[in-house]
This record gives sequence, structure tokens and C-alpha cells, in this order.
Amino acid sequence: MKRRWIQLLAAVLYNCHFTGFFTGKISKWNTKGVCVPGLNCYSCPGAVAACPLGSLQNAIASSAYRFPLYMLGLLFLFGLFLGRLICGFLCPFGFLQELLHKIPVPKIKKSRVTRALSYLKYVILIIFVVVIPLVRLEPGFCEYICPAGTLEAGIPLVLMNEILHSKIGFLFSWKVFVLAGILLLCMFCFRAFCRFLCPLGAIYSFFNPVAFFGIRVDQEKCVGCNLCVKDCKMDVRCVGDRECIECGECKQNCPHDAISYGLRIRKPEGGKTCRHS
Repeated sequence: MKRRWIQLLAAVLYNCHFTGFFTGKISKWNTKGVCVPGLNCYSCPGAVAACPLGSLQNAIASSAYRFPLYMLGLLFLFGLFLGRLICGFLCPFGFLQELLHKIPVPKIKKSRVTRALSYLKYVILIIFVVVIPLVRLEPGFCEYICPAGTLEAGIPLVLMNEILHSKIGFLFSWKVFVLAGILLLCMFCFRAFCRFLCPLGAIYSFFNPVAFFGIRVDQEKCVGCNLCVKDCKMDVRCVGDRECIECGECKQNCPHDAISYGLRIRKPEGGKTCRHS
């Protein structure tokens, strides 16, 4: 329950330019030069800061003129300190996905198929966040996929600005279709966007096993029952691995009180909580 309040607070703080939701105008606060850690569209009428993923794409697109040191350094700091704890606690779109999953419909359980699909986000990272900005000089993920941008910015801005009605074309319709498909899928599959499509989660996943703060396992208390992995809705093999969003459900479910939050002194994969099947 505490995590839900943190998720809600993050969403509100990211988008506290409340007048924008009534005027349909994007904030021009000086804070827009700073990035929040989670996925949150710069063009959302309520946004008071930039999205790290959108900023990275724009920085790469302009890298012919300057190397994106600021964005790479910022993502490095976010990842090194918190890893995918950002996904579990500080991402508004992740919060929405979890709420949608509470709708009582049949659920898709994790399997070898979902674990294989979890690699798709790395393909999207390479193609839409790196290659397209380098080749076409445009933010590929924001332009063609990002459901958070469509939900937070595209739809509200179109609804509140009549001048944009005549400019709606195939691309906007495509992105609404993608958004609808992802939201529908999230009702059946836990955090489907995070698991299969989110390139920001892919970036943070590289840091997750070595992040300074997060879920850790007391190897002296752990008996290797693997309940933490079996009960987890994400495609984890170990507590704290690349697919772990540090949500803490394993901490609540561990019968031996072997899992806790704190500063890490060693890799979480090194203990008995790994499953290699």
C-alpha cells in the first residue's frame, strides 16, 4: 500500500502544472530542463520536467553536433543508485498498468514465452531510441510507439486545441491504436509494456543487479524455497535481476524474512534465490 502512495505522489509531482490541464498549454517552467527518473511525457500539459527517454532520443539526434554527455550521465546516475526500483515506484505509466491489471479478467501467467518476449524491449531500445534518432534525426520511440506520450500529451492536447483537429493523420491514429492495444493487454498481462516494450526499463535493467539501493537477500536466512521467484509477476530468474522492478512483493511473501530493502553489499544473483530452469 505504501508503494501505491509513492507511485501516486510521483505521478502528481511529475505533472503538477495543473492549469495546463484546463488551458491545453504546455508548461514552460525552467524545471523542464531537468529530467524526472520515470517515463513521463515532456509535452503533457501538466508536466513540469522532461522525460529521460525523450531527452535521450533528442540528444542522440543532435549528437552530430554534441555528444549526449548530460543525458547519458543522468541515466547512469539514476540507474546506478536505484536501478529498476524507478520502474516499481516512480513511473506513472507503470502505476496505471498495475491498476488496469486489477480489472477482473482472465490473466496471462508468466512462462517461457513471456520471458522470451521480455528481450523485445532491448530490440526496441536499439532501433527506436538509438538507430532512428541517429539516421533520421527524430525521436523514434516517441514518434511511433510511446503510449505514455499519447495518453498524457497527444490525446489531451488534441481534445483541448481545435487547431490540432485538422492535423490529425495516420500517425496519430496509429499511436492511439498502439495505446489502446497496450492498455488492453495490461488488463490480462501484468505490466506488459514494462516487461516487453519499454526501452527506459531496458536501460535501467543493465544497472539493476549492481544498483546501490534496492531489494537484497540475506543468504543466511534464505533456504532456497524459490517462492520469491515463483510468486513474482515479472519474468525474473533471481530477486533483483534485470527483470525485477523492486516492488517488494517478494519481501512480503518470503516466509523466512530473508528479503529486505537497503544498501547492497553484493550482487543479489549470487545466492539461493536464482532459478535456472
